[in-house]
Amino acid sequence: MDIIITARHGEVPETLRVRAEQVVSRLARLAHRPTAANVTFDADHQRSLAELRLTAARGVFYVATGEADDHRTALDRAAAKLRRQLDKAVPSPRRAGRARR
Repeated sequence: MDIIITARHGEVPETLRVRAEQVVSRLARLAHRPTAANVTFDADHQRSLAELRLTAARGVFYVATGEADDHRTALDRAAAKLRRQLDKAVPSPRRAGRARR
């Protein structure tokens, strides 16, 4: 799976890039055959924005945004929103097997 991290109107520290890759990799396990992920960090006035886009098989597309005072919190908020979307989606066979136990 390809993970692309982009920063608009500023720079993103390497530690935040590594954190974003970890978060996306964890969320990608919940999606059905993920193919690509985009993480965009944006600084707008005194607010930080994070947008997560996850593309799965058959063109299924998930988008979540988070806004906070810093990029890390914005990333966590966007990840929580994306997690809820993935939980509501049709369960994959791997996750369905765990629920039966």
